[in-house]
Amino acid sequence: MLCAPKLGPFLLNAVRWLAGGQTGKFGVNTCLKNLCTLLTEHGLQCSLQPHLTHGLRVYCCVAYSDKEAKQLQEFVAEGGGLLIGGQAWWWASQNPGCSALAGFPGNVILNPFGLSILAQTLDPGCFPVPTPEMRSYHLREALCEFQAVLSRGAGNSKKHWLPKLGADSAAFLQIPAEGVPAYASLHRLLRKMLRLSGLPAVSREHPVAGNSCEAAVLRLATELACSGTDCSQLVQGSEMGACGSHLSLSDQPITVMIEGSNPGDGDCWVSTGLYLPLGQSAEVSLPEAAASAGLKVQVGCHTDNLTKAKKLSRAPVVTHQCCMDRTTRSVSCLWGGLLYVIVPKGSKLGPIPVTITRAVPAPYYKLGTTSLEEWKSCVRESPAPWGELATANIILTVPTADLRALEDPEPALRLWDEMMQAIARLAAQSFPFRRPERIVADVQISAGWMHSGYPIMCHLESVQELINEADMRSRGLWGPIHELGHNQQRQEWEFPPHTTEATCNLWSVYVHEMVLGIPRAQAHPALSPPEREKRIKTHLGKGAPLHDWNIWTALETYLQVRRKSGREP
Repeated sequence: MLCAPKLGPFLLNAVRWLAGGQTGKFGVNTCLKNLCTLLTEHGLQCSLQPHLTHGLRVYCCVAYSDKEAKQLQEFVAEGGGLLIGGQAWWWASQNPGCSALAGFPGNVILNPFGLSILAQTLDPGCFPVPTPEMRSYHLREALCEFQAVLSRGAGNSKKHWLPKLGADSAAFLQIPAEGVPAYASLHRLLRKMLRLSGLPAVSREHPVAGNSCEAAVLRLATELACSGTDCSQLVQGSEMGACGSHLSLSDQPITVMIEGSNPGDGDCWVSTGLYLPLGQSAEVSLPEAAASAGLKVQVGCHTDNLTKAKKLSRAPVVTHQCCMDRTTRSVSCLWGGLLYVIVPKGSKLGPIPVTITRAVPAPYYKLGTTSLEEWKSCVRESPAPWGELATANIILTVPTADLRALEDPEPALRLWDEMMQAIARLAAQSFPFRRPERIVADVQISAGWMHSGYPIMCHLESVQELINEADMRSRGLWGPIHELGHNQQRQEWEFPPHTTEATCNLWSVYVHEMVLGIPRAQAHPALSPPEREKRIKTHLGKGAPLHDWNIWTALETYLQVRRKSGREP
């Protein structure tokens, strides 16, 4: 865009404004040759420069390198004009778990100026001129009004500002404040506000509106904790603080062996079997060889971001990742959670010891490894609210309260392994899975009744469907297998958008018939013979339009091919 001909008038106005009406040379980085040509054609004294040089009035460059960050900052501080541009979404996609506002090279340059490039994208098109109401919004003024609302119930904080205030404040808090007094003062103000207001007790029984002051507080508190504020200060005196007070923490370190090799196609969460209580920090130590292997530590498994939800039954973001780029690191998450080590794809570390201090054991059962006695002792004594049932192919994360009612996890997990083997067979992929699939239950998820991904997310109402062997064998579990089917879909044999919600159901049909012994007509009402016949006649009666070939109608096509040609093709 810094070279786009249609932006010529804007670019010329920009560099002239940056010059401040003074004469001088214009330097353009060598990667912007077309911009140099544009400026020269309009009579500006312009030359290509491989880097910032002395004697320039204005310098133009892109935001993809911070090698000259200090020189550029000094250049601007001394009166120079800087035209810089770039997008941060690609950097963010290549650096998951890292904040683009803190780490993107352009932001390393721009942050001290009070500017940052966000990782989000916009749909292309025309945008309206901002209204006076939009132009009147200012972050610090809005925060002052918000502070008045929190402290005295007074102020004129406009409700439609709250989502923007929450988003802007959350983004701002990702910018390193060290060495920038204006930023540090704002951090202090936010900490003071939250200590005075306390964290709202949000739950399914006591939800909060997504555009409310409570929702903004939840988001601010999360980002403050991620920016380095002591979590215990934020929960102190709040209603949330009582949630973790019963957990007895010990400074006795716990060492667990985790698998540091990952042959899968994506990053792998490796469970530690430990839980970090709300508002607490843990110390994690790795061997020297593992500190440079790209490992991360994650607190929490409920990864759905609920920022856009109209109603909240939990905080919008309740997980946190940090890079283990040194042997020992303190990790925390305001909301607590199960502890994981994230192993990047392609890692070949093999088994490595991980030592964790100030965490508590969580219920964890691994098929073929955990004895029934160990399980009963663990699930009975663990204070952690969440636990996991694991095989080499799938891991189920559910509330401890549900696990306590499970006398013996082995039958359910053996059935799950049978189903996972069938899923791998239909997907024509290796078994055991190179990376076990995960299903996580949550009090609230971002979309639908369940949704696919890593992990697959489901509501708490689905927990018994996942862990009750008798129910699985008698009633089936269409939804979870449907989502596992989504995870097996490959673009090479999909016809989006028509087959997106169709071919995933092939796995549901296959698993129910081949493993559970449940005919397709009983596995889902939509597959009863009368429904199928009616659907086919309706579709053909319309002339078989392509736009109607989706979900059950598209699935019918595959079922007919299967009936004629067998399962192998």
